[in-house]
This record gives sequence, structure tokens and C-alpha cells, in this order.
Amino acid sequence: MKKMLIIEDDKIVGHIYRHRFQMEGFQVELASDGEAGLTAVKQFKPDMVILDLMLPKLSGVEVLRKLRADQTTKSLPVIVLSNAYLTGIVQDAWKAGANHCMIKATCTPKKLIDVVNRLSADARVPLPGPVPNTPATPAADAHPPSGAEDDGVFQAELRQTFLNSAQEQITQLRGLLQAFVKSEGDTDRLSRLFTLYRKVHSLTSNSAVAGLASVAKMASALEALLKELYEKPKNINSSVIRTVAHSIDFLAVLLEHGRAQDLEELPAPNILVVDDEALSRRAVIHSLERAHLKCVGVEDPSVALNLLAGSPFDLVVLDVDMPGLSGFDLCTRLRALPAHAKTPVVFVTGLTDFESRARSTLSGGNDFIAKPFLFMELAVKALTHVLRGQLAITRR
Repeated sequence: MKKMLIIEDDKIVGHIYRHRFQMEGFQVELASDGEAGLTAVKQFKPDMVILDLMLPKLSGVEVLRKLRADQTTKSLPVIVLSNAYLTGIVQDAWKAGANHCMIKATCTPKKLIDVVNRLSADARVPLPGPVPNTPATPAADAHPPSGAEDDGVFQAELRQTFLNSAQEQITQLRGLLQAFVKSEGDTDRLSRLFTLYRKVHSLTSNSAVAGLASVAKMASALEALLKELYEKPKNINSSVIRTVAHSIDFLAVLLEHGRAQDLEELPAPNILVVDDEALSRRAVIHSLERAHLKCVGVEDPSVALNLLAGSPFDLVVLDVDMPGLSGFDLCTRLRALPAHAKTPVVFVTGLTDFESRARSTLSGGNDFIAKPFLFMELAVKALTHVLRGQLAITRR
């Protein structure tokens, strides 16, 4: 029987993966942190490892480096699971010797099994046969079907189990955010921020295995933002806290929508960025690319207005202080276009006073972010508006 080691700190996700690989005929062991994972590799001697990169005690990248530095595990096949928005960590994993990288937000048990089968076939390693009667270990009340049952049945059960606890998860997230906001002292504040980050990290993993790609995508973006704030707490301000709060509120909306059509089936959104300063415009575009959003950058607001008159856009990001036509004026005019009467508009500007915020609302804007901004904050904000717009389409 082939041996599989799963190094994953989320117990529910780990148990679900274990069940599925047991059904495929693997002998499976779990480790909940990087240090335990290295110990398990030495004792269990697996034929393949599934490795989460965001682990306590020792990160997945550090585990990989130690495995590749040891002659006995130098060629051990390792599949890593990562956050799509943490591109630097993914690159580090490839450099450290990962055999395959999978995005956690879109990684269902079925997809993971397919990758394992493909890697095993490429290496010409014979896979064990399915074991329908393998004893199952409970995983959040979700019980995998027998080998004769369709994978879709198991996936539907996972989704339902996850959605049944959705409201409780959102309540916990809101409570953790409130505790963070009210915390005093750097040590207490960072501790509460880390707890919030880990909870969102868990939500990303659980929604992904449940097949809720849109929820997982939103959660993984928020997870990346929280990780950046934890590592660079000087960037914490009222704007980013507001963005985090809005993101949690929208996750609640997505979870309510979870039983309907998934937003991944809709066409890719199109975004217009209008800013007369090249560097600022490029910074906005880079932020949107972090969220894997397609966008068009325009320098001249008059050209932007012509584009809006002839093309549909799912989000418009505007600078305020532009020559000829201010962002406020452009927003007022685009609202007169039938196709863009309800298109989300986000103002990105150095003007942070209350008057500017009031004007942005009066001119038809939906949101506001001040320069200098965190790339990931704008990415999260943009993703929230884009997914909200797509959700509205499915409800028509």
C-alpha cells in the first residue's frame, strides 16, 4: 500500500483529504504543523507529501528546503497548496523543489486526487487500487461515500455541511475583528490580528474543499491582506480596517448565495482604470492584477468617457484630481449612461478629508481609498465590488 503524508494545520480539511486518499487505496498520515511534518517524514517514510505552505512552527517552504537538503528525501514527490495572492511564497516553493503547486482556493479533493494520479503516472509509480471498505474517520459530520458512489455526491455533502456552519463562522470573524479593533497595546493587537488571519485561512481551506470557489477566492484575498498587515503592522489604518470589515460582510453574502450558481461560471470581469499620472495608474493596475482581474488603463478622462459610452465595464477606478475633467465629474457623467448607471466606482486619491468623501458619494461613487494604499487592500476592495456585481447578475 502506497503511503501519503498530508501536512495541513486545518484538521477538518486534513481529515477530508485523508478520507479521499484512503478511498483511493493510500495509507495516510496527518501532521498539523511544519515541525511535526518533518518528524512524520522520517518515521512514516511516505511515498508522496501534500504540503500546505502556510503552517505554524515551520512554514511549508522551510519544510521543503529541509526535505531537499536531505539525501533520503531529496526526490520525494511534494505537492504544495498555496494562496494565489501570495505569489512570492509560491515562487519560493518552486525554487525550494516543489513538484506541483496548487491554488488552495480552487483545490477540491477530486482535483488533488487527479494531480496525484498524474504525478504518479509521470513517475511510472503504480498506484494502489481503491479500497471501498476503508474505515472512515469523521470530518465535521461529512462522511465520504463508498467507492461505488459518485464524487459529486461526496462534494455535495461537503458543501452542505460547510454551509450549515457558515453563519457561525461569519459571527466568529466579526467578533475577532471587533476584538482586534478594541485591543490596546502592540502585543495584544498583533495577537488578535494573527487569530483573525488564521480563522480566515481556515475559511479559505474549508470553502475550497466544499467546492465554493467564489467564497474561497474572496477569503484567500482577505487572508493575504491580513498576513501583510500582521507582518507590517505600521500599515494598519482606518481605511484598511474598513476594507476588512466590508470584506467579512460580503463573505456573509456570498455564503448565503452558496447554494446557487457559482460565480466562477460567469465571464471574466472587465475593469477601467482612469488616472492621469502614469506611476499611480500602474500601481492601481498592479493591485488589480494581484486579484487576477483584467483591466484597461486610461490617462485622459475624456477618452475614458468615450470608452464607457461604447463598452461595458464591471468596475471603474478613478483618480479625483485630473485635468479637464475631474474624477467626480467623470463619475457624474458615467452615471447618466444607461449601461453604467449602477457600475461600481471606486475613487483612489490623495484627498482624504471628509468633504472629498462626501463629494465622491454625491457624484455616484461606491467606495473610496486614499493614497498611498496597500496593493492588496485595493485588490480586496476591487474583488469585493466585482463579485458583488456578478452576484447581482445571477439574481436577475
